Amino acid sequence: MDKDFVKPTEAQLKARRKRSIALAIALAAFVVIVYIGSLAKLGPSLFDRAM
Repeated sequence: MDKDFVKPTEAQLKARRKRSIALAIALAAFVVIVYIGSLAKLGPSLFDRAM
């Protein structure tokens, strides 16, 4: 069985790349916000623990 696949145009490939970059930036921003929020919630005593 030979399947025919639709080949995306150059504009569609550029749009896909822009969406991927936007999603990566949004995910990175979310990770940073959660990290900073966790540090703020736990406070500076987080680093004063006995090892």
